[in-house]
Amino acid sequence: MRVVVLTSARRGTASHHLPVLVGSPQYKVVRVILAGAPTRPKGGLMKKLRKVLRIGPLGALMGYRMRAWYTTDVQALSPMEDIDVLCERFGIELVTSPWVNHPDTVTAMKEANPDVALSLGNGYIASRVFMLPRLGMLNIHHELLPEYQNAQGVIWPIYNGSRVTGYTIHRIDKGIDTGAIVQREEVPIRFGPRLRDTVTRTMVAVLDASAAACRAVLEDLPTRLAAARPQGPGHKWTTPSFGQYLRILRNHRRLRDER
Repeated sequence: MRVVVLTSARRGTASHHLPVLVGSPQYKVVRVILAGAPTRPKGGLMKKLRKVLRIGPLGALMGYRMRAWYTTDVQALSPMEDIDVLCERFGIELVTSPWVNHPDTVTAMKEANPDVALSLGNGYIASRVFMLPRLGMLNIHHELLPEYQNAQGVIWPIYNGSRVTGYTIHRIDKGIDTGAIVQREEVPIRFGPRLRDTVTRTMVAVLDASAAACRAVLEDLPTRLAAARPQGPGHKWTTPSFGQYLRILRNHRRLRDER
């Protein structure tokens, strides 16, 4: 079975997962497509402005500061190599594209002729891309679905007073994090002294769990796809407002100290 990986990050989920995914007798990763970011995203400025108005300037500032928790902090605990280095090591063809939904991505996907494709660290994927593989395209969302659609991991379960987060492997459809669920697993939140520590520790655990699960799904893909179940009613999340962030901090202290 031929597998293509589509990613938008040189160091991210794809870099973490690729060493786990290679070497299976049931499938082969034949190509990695590395997509860049569009220089002028359609409606990008207005979307950002509407988001700032919705969550407030303090919320936007905290959202900017939290980015490092999910990127550089995670990479410090779980070192990741550049995707081009990994592709060279494992003999996987690496193709670049200006952005995820660019015609070059469509061409690269068609040329690879995959049975299935994996989205590892991307934004919205258009149907002209996700409908190309014979068996469709899968995404790994590092939070539980359908409860936490479009959500950053860990913080929103804490907001709701939960001690568990998790990941979901789902089919990609025209919505965002709305496709049929193929695999879902809860992961206990690893509480640290600070919220930042908690997020980083837990995200590493979630990444490790989702990588192993992704390989298992690919090795039994027809059965897993046949058993995929549609999502029920979901809830969409975004960057927390400052008031929501304060609630996350309060709940974090309480849940941490009650252990």
